[in-house]
Amino acid sequence: MLRNLYDRTMRLAEHPHALWALAGVSFVESSVFPIPPDVLMIPMILAAPSRAFLIATVALVASVLGGLLGYAIGAFFYETIGQPVLAAMGKAQAMDAFNTRFNDFGFWAVLTAGVTPFPYKVITIMSGWTGMPLGTFIATSILARGLRFFIVAGLLWKFGEPIRDFIEKRLGLMFTLFIALLIGGFVLVRYL
Repeated sequence: MLRNLYDRTMRLAEHPHALWALAGVSFVESSVFPIPPDVLMIPMILAAPSRAFLIATVALVASVLGGLLGYAIGAFFYETIGQPVLAAMGKAQAMDAFNTRFNDFGFWAVLTAGVTPFPYKVITIMSGWTGMPLGTFIATSILARGLRFFIVAGLLWKFGEPIRDFIEKRLGLMFTLFIALLIGGFVLVRYL
């Protein structure tokens, strides 16, 4: 089923209204859709490198707006919508324990999920469910999703097709290492 969905998403990249399709995928990916917008962004940017940053901007705006939908699901519809979405992703059992500590690390949770392969929709729903301050959520979502989409766009704009394999296979790992180093640096500064 996921492979079918992935293939259909890839075909959208070739459509004349691909920017609208990207906006739609970016929006729903932030709250319920399992396929990240990168699968549309990458072929769109490779086909039109001069539009790389426009494509990244569309993905960013739609993703943050979709994140607000995820936040609303968590805040107002957790029991009926949020919990089943998280259960489908295998995250339901950890929610109670996670809730107690989430807002202590909310900024870092949103930042990490926004730039790494961790499902961003889990964090958007959790942010609403735990009552994370909306301003913090929005600002961190803009920062995280902006980093992710503009780095991908910049790499593809600069290096083209050769960087595609790296992005598709290793960028999540690089973002994860970056976040680990960033957090480690803050911990060192705080406790040294």
